Amino acid sequence: MGSRGKNVPIMTVEEAVKMVPSNAVVAFLGAGGGIVEPTALINALADRFDKEREPKDLTFWHTAGLGDRAEKGMCILAKPGLCKRSIGSHYGQSVRIADMVDRNEIEAYCFPMGVMTQLLRAAASGQPGIITTIGIGTYMDPRVTGGKLNEKTKEDLISVMNVSGKEYLFYQAIKPDVALIRGTSADEEGYITMEDEIAFLDILAEAQATKNNGGIVIAQVQKVVKNGTLHPKNVKVPGFLVDAVVVVPEQTQLYNAPLNRFMSGDYQQPQGAAQIIPLDQRKIIARRALMEVAPGDVGNIGVGISDGVRKVAAEEGVSEEFTLTVELGPVGGVSAQGIFFGASVNTKAILDMPSMFDFYDGGGLDICFLSFAELDKKGNVNVSRFNNKVMGVGGFIDISSGSKKVVFSGTFTAGGLKTDIEDGKLRIVNEGRFKKLRDEVEEISFSGENAIRTGQDIIYLTERATFRLTKSGLELFEIAEGLDLEKDILAHMEFHPLIAKDLKTMDPRLFCDGVMGLRKEWEQNGLL
Repeated sequence: MGSRGKNVPIMTVEEAVKMVPSNAVVAFLGAGGGIVEPTALINALADRFDKEREPKDLTFWHTAGLGDRAEKGMCILAKPGLCKRSIGSHYGQSVRIADMVDRNEIEAYCFPMGVMTQLLRAAASGQPGIITTIGIGTYMDPRVTGGKLNEKTKEDLISVMNVSGKEYLFYQAIKPDVALIRGTSADEEGYITMEDEIAFLDILAEAQATKNNGGIVIAQVQKVVKNGTLHPKNVKVPGFLVDAVVVVPEQTQLYNAPLNRFMSGDYQQPQGAAQIIPLDQRKIIARRALMEVAPGDVGNIGVGISDGVRKVAAEEGVSEEFTLTVELGPVGGVSAQGIFFGASVNTKAILDMPSMFDFYDGGGLDICFLSFAELDKKGNVNVSRFNNKVMGVGGFIDISSGSKKVVFSGTFTAGGLKTDIEDGKLRIVNEGRFKKLRDEVEEISFSGENAIRTGQDIIYLTERATFRLTKSGLELFEIAEGLDLEKDILAHMEFHPLIAKDLKTMDPRLFCDGVMGLRKEWEQNGLL
């Protein structure tokens, strides 16, 4: 179909979703919190199924997690009979889909986000899939689960290959039948721009993968303009890839949020003086993580406890001395957290998501800051499944596999941990109920064994102890001053780590009010 020089059909959302056939592979653009999400199309698809019981047995393809961890996004599509199979990188945003997976009601896979963006490009160019080292030794490895999330899921979509004596994983390309995408404006021929959007994600790859495999592309936009009035450099999807346009004048940039020109990159937000964040266990961890940075580094920063690195860097006056990126595409700036992660202000550039992951997978990152939920004696990390409930990995596997240095951060225990800092020393007020340093993690999202093989520098940070990965296992090399090794550290681990011969106390500046003086230290050492 496609416009191919002719005006594209302008449809209502109800008309557009009638184009989705049963048994189709439907690719959804978007990320959590409503970022570039075709919400009106998603809602209309759910409404059509409620009324007609059509379409049936769809396969959902979602590169990122879509939703608000409650009711929005793909949660509304969690209907028996509508979805047969789900392939995504993250399920924590769409909890109702995750519940269906946990109940073994649908087939489900969780692939790395970067792999999924590259699989779209592979499908677009007629390739059978991609060959990569991303995922070796993790649950992606077919010798573990092959990315399958439950017993209902049987088909193998990942296999092991040997190329020139080196081991790789082969991920099979999936060909979408329908793509539901979103932009800001469309002209009458269906050319799409994204001037009000926060990120580009993999919109072009998704449209090309669908169109080149005989599928249909439906675009939701805020407005339609006259042909020839869109600047060609702003067009992200050419009209010959688009089969139908749906106009949603009330389309919002994020869920229930007005247009923010700082997030769309049109303006730079005044910085002002750095806000000093309270001294607590999270700040201790963020400070220690910042000490792993070198001026000029290019890094990635994840969601959760690692986000404090940006704030502490601003306090120390060094935030402009290195560059942090987010996998959705932003370079520099500051990202929102929670469901809006990736919505950034004061960015220096916004890349399309496949290109960002090309950089990551090729080893471009000097450092990355990621959180951990569980850690074991082999240095394996779990962020993807807890108590047999699926969460997913997003870009975690791609980022941690390709970075030269990986800094994992987390509190030492979970479930009620309370700490205090008195006279520059950490005090455990109430210990957490759950041990996070496990004999074995529930699921391997990061493989310590593979990291040793590839020569990565791996550090694990908590508020009271610092570990590093060695060929012999996890080694404790720093503890907070005043804490007892047996009582406060080893008693709350399921395994006994290696203890460094030169076991040190953590830098006392971590536990003191005011700034640490990191900028002055860098200047004195000739780093600035």
